[in-house]
Amino acid sequence: MKKFNFRKVLDGLTASSPGGSSGGGSSSGGGIGAGSGSMHPGGTAGAAGTPRDEIQEILSSDYFQICKTVRHGFPYLPTALAFDPVQKILAVGTRTGAIRILGRPGVDCYCQHESGAAVLQLQFLINEGALVSASADDTLHLWNLRQKRPAILHSLKFNRERITYCHLPFQSKWLYVGTERGNTHIVNIESFILSGYVIMWNKAIELSTKTHPGPVVHLSDSPRDEGKLLIGYENGTVVLWDLRSKRADLRVYYDEAIHSVDWHHEGKQFMCSHSDGSLTLWNLKSPSRPFQITIPHGKIQRDGKKPESCKPILKVEYKTCKSSEPFIIFSGGLSYDKACRRPSLTIMHGKAITVLEMDHPIVDFLTLCETPYPNEFQEPYAVVVLLEKDLIVVDLTQSNFPIFENPYPIDIHESPVTCTEYFADCPPDLIPVLYSVGAKHKKQGYSNKEWPISGGAWNLGTQTYPEIIITGHADGSIKFWDASAITLQMLYKLKTSKVFEKQKLGEGKPTAEIVEEDPFAIQMMYWCPESRIFCVAGVSAYVIVYRFSKHEVNTEIVSLEVRLQYDVEDIITPEPEIIPPFPDASSQLPSLRSLSGSTNTVACEGMMKDSIPCLSVKTRPVRMPPGYQAEIVIQLVWVDGEPPQQITSLAVNSAYGLVAFGNCNGLAVVDFMQKTVLLSMGTIDLYGSSDPYQRQPRSPRKNKQFTAGLTELTDSPVSLELERCKSPTSDHVNGHCTSPTSQTCSSGKRLPNADVTKSNRRGPGRPPFRKAQSAACMEISLPVTTEENRENTFSRSRSSSVSSIDKESKEAITALYFMETFSRKNDSTVSPCLWAGTGLGMVLIISLNLPATEELRQTEPVMVSPSGTVLTLKGAVLTFSCLDCMGTLIHPPYEVWRDPNTMDDSEKMRKRKLVMYSPSSSGDMGDHQFAVICSEKQAKVFSLPSQTCLYVHNITETSFLLRADVVTLCNSICLACFCANGHIMAMSLPSLRPMLDVNYLPVTDMRIARTFCFTNEGQALYLSSPTEIQRLTYSQEMCDNLQDMLGDLFTPVETPEAQNRGFLKGLFGGSGQTFDREELFGEASAGKASRSLAQHIPGSGGIEGMKGAAGGVIGDLARARLALDERGQRLGELDEKTASMMASAEAFSKHAHEIDAEI
Repeated sequence: MKKFNFRKVLDGLTASSPGGSSGGGSSSGGGIGAGSGSMHPGGTAGAAGTPRDEIQEILSSDYFQICKTVRHGFPYLPTALAFDPVQKILAVGTRTGAIRILGRPGVDCYCQHESGAAVLQLQFLINEGALVSASADDTLHLWNLRQKRPAILHSLKFNRERITYCHLPFQSKWLYVGTERGNTHIVNIESFILSGYVIMWNKAIELSTKTHPGPVVHLSDSPRDEGKLLIGYENGTVVLWDLRSKRADLRVYYDEAIHSVDWHHEGKQFMCSHSDGSLTLWNLKSPSRPFQITIPHGKIQRDGKKPESCKPILKVEYKTCKSSEPFIIFSGGLSYDKACRRPSLTIMHGKAITVLEMDHPIVDFLTLCETPYPNEFQEPYAVVVLLEKDLIVVDLTQSNFPIFENPYPIDIHESPVTCTEYFADCPPDLIPVLYSVGAKHKKQGYSNKEWPISGGAWNLGTQTYPEIIITGHADGSIKFWDASAITLQMLYKLKTSKVFEKQKLGEGKPTAEIVEEDPFAIQMMYWCPESRIFCVAGVSAYVIVYRFSKHEVNTEIVSLEVRLQYDVEDIITPEPEIIPPFPDASSQLPSLRSLSGSTNTVACEGMMKDSIPCLSVKTRPVRMPPGYQAEIVIQLVWVDGEPPQQITSLAVNSAYGLVAFGNCNGLAVVDFMQKTVLLSMGTIDLYGSSDPYQRQPRSPRKNKQFTAGLTELTDSPVSLELERCKSPTSDHVNGHCTSPTSQTCSSGKRLPNADVTKSNRRGPGRPPFRKAQSAACMEISLPVTTEENRENTFSRSRSSSVSSIDKESKEAITALYFMETFSRKNDSTVSPCLWAGTGLGMVLIISLNLPATEELRQTEPVMVSPSGTVLTLKGAVLTFSCLDCMGTLIHPPYEVWRDPNTMDDSEKMRKRKLVMYSPSSSGDMGDHQFAVICSEKQAKVFSLPSQTCLYVHNITETSFLLRADVVTLCNSICLACFCANGHIMAMSLPSLRPMLDVNYLPVTDMRIARTFCFTNEGQALYLSSPTEIQRLTYSQEMCDNLQDMLGDLFTPVETPEAQNRGFLKGLFGGSGQTFDREELFGEASAGKASRSLAQHIPGSGGIEGMKGAAGGVIGDLARARLALDERGQRLGELDEKTASMMASAEAFSKHAHEIDAEI
């Protein structure tokens, strides 16, 4: 037992035991009984506050399970689009192999191809509850949409040919597949087996044609006769193939490459779009030349020559109307001389030509029509336009072509997301209040019609508590989202940049900005839902405190400036393998002098910046609409030419009226009620005589010079690319600067910092240099090549902050927490405190002495002073929480919200209503608390006021935590952690027993590290791509109920009846209705395709089939078919080998004849 206690004594100073790489805890300390103790900063042992068995923990591993719930946002890097006109659902394929299926609001499904290959094309089996996808790895997949989570039923992998185009006729089970070689194959959708019927390119074109026609770019059956297939080749050749007679009915040739083809519904004409910006209309009766040639955007030449060529028309759709002229809709085709024009969609209706300019390049578009039958008047009513970063739907029924208001949350990425926060089970009145103020800012001019993508079914399910997601963005905007019941709807948008003056370019004045791009980017957010106080920290070293009001107000913005900078640069620190116990006050060396709070400025020559903030706050009265209104802006200022360091931690408390924030220099506390700075102190000064590290001045301040190494870092082109790919321009993970320009710690001595502003060596377009943000070094390896390949490696190489002190004088404040607790060992009552955690794993408790009464609070100053209490952990501190003596989570005190701009006089006179801490049981049980502290390496639970370490759990030795939160789950609490090696872990409280450890996903991108967050009720989220939020749950209960919460993609709908064709049309309109594809393409008449051409792969979606869950007999049949498939595959391999041998023999024979002829 002594050995156990001795290990506990040294805990926090040395690694207790080697840990595994799995991210799980390497050791977990139990409760310490009365009489045993733990070493504390003062060097004394304190008795334990409570025996282990006093608190009954209800959580067990059975309560936990990880699963993804839903993905929100715009599909990242879209490539393909499809629509089911009967079910009214839309599918979008992406370059990463994902498929998003959208219906009515709430119906949003995400699927992923295992291969990750880009989706080339999507085809719905109309009103059948199925979807065919063609991937860039030349594989066709059949998805079953009759289940809430779609699954692949069959796959067909082409081995020798590349897929370029697919077409599935309405109500047909035969899929036409065109290839790069110019051949057309036919696939049975039910069995996903290739037919023996093949249309070879050399049979389709004339024998006299010597050149290859190129890949197949279009396939469609004639609306007049389903037995005729129109094949478009890239070089300008179009062939109408008679499927029955297996020959070409007609061929047309054009000297410009074809991009797309579309039929007139009568089947007598078709239209092609070409690479020169022209549209050609062809009549089947006279195929020798086009019936009509138009270059819609080409300038007509004066001498009567052909109009000049334009950009390629990538796609055209030709849709007829019964009561008006047909619609011709196309993308591209603009004139080359208009280089600055944006991507456009052109709508030609009669003589009217409308050009709709888009904000982003067009990926694809589809015209939505009233009928699924290709041989009827199409009656188009809308156009869905898929852009690279947006999805819009244009209303064709109104002459001005307005767009529909999009109900999906696809504008998450309107400005790049830089941080996220997630609040589950928040006060129920917040969502309607935020929606009411947000609805006033909605855009006008949308179509008055209902959103046309209205398929599927969705209900609320059993989950009823309110959820809010907040996203911070690179342009300084904040978005509040209603995330209840796994949906997402924007409630309210706040623009934080409105408190600052706009930067006027070209004035020639020196700028004080430390960030060139996105100077208003949001770095951190802190929200108190109960008091509605909201606080943000920006990348330009500022903090804004907002209050919520339902009333508009015109007022001046109050601003404060804070100096927070070190004076001493070079530090010598000891390098022992094991740090000795903390020295007492008498042996402590003098602490560093800080300029914090100083009002003296240094007179310097030239361009030396001093006491100026990075941005300018508006000085004139500003109109603030209802919603969040700025209460105060706090800015860190330049000191002696040194820029302010970015903020690494943030906390606000409405009951105390205080906001605290820290960076690598120190800590600042501001009273936002009295608008005064209460504390501005360097981190080392916060220790007083309790500094555990013998840090001492090495040399006086010198004029700093550039070092060659640092210049190279700032000049690196990779650094510049990374700066843009990550926005804001400097990322912070656990308080460590991960900017590629950050200097790393050397093994011998610390490099002197470079004063970039003074030397003024930064060229145009180069990111300004920013120093390392904390004592611990962080090395990030993120090779950047192309836009879509930014999801790369993420590595961190660092030793424990405690076992080997890094050579950096600055110790970042990485976590802050306001709480009513015991600040010192001998305290008998709780008092207001601020807990501060540092990058070296130190926890400092700051005492807050508030005026006794509400009246005095407005006039008397708040006293803020370090208590001298220091606790230690390994690694940078991430989070704090406090439990009462019964193990119940204590919420920090807060002020009940009241409108600061209310018109009601009685409301104005009402005193502040504060909700303070009260013990959960009788007075004799409320004499102690549990403090839960988690760092990036370990978690500890201390008993207060004795400060005894009751429990310790070494979470990881080989990696580090990115996020840790104390959350509620099933009426209990736990500590949820996300590790950089991809593990998600949960520990019960207060015992820190491991409940969950799952290898969920590796951190391949800084985006995940920056946006991952946990919330109550077992939920979490992160930004899975620059445009999408992925939500997940670690609750077994929610996993069990997820099926009830997800929307149904397929709902039973009657297929509309075809219009009566009339006697004459039936007599002379062709024989399409009697065409039997089964007879033509089936194995009996067409034979089997070569096994070597394509390989059938059974899907993971089981054998439930297209028409519902399979019974026993159907299951037996499917198993028998699978066995036959495998046997046939082996026979096919034998057949392929035989064919190969025959080809070799033929080549040998030919070669022998040639030799014989020569002789």
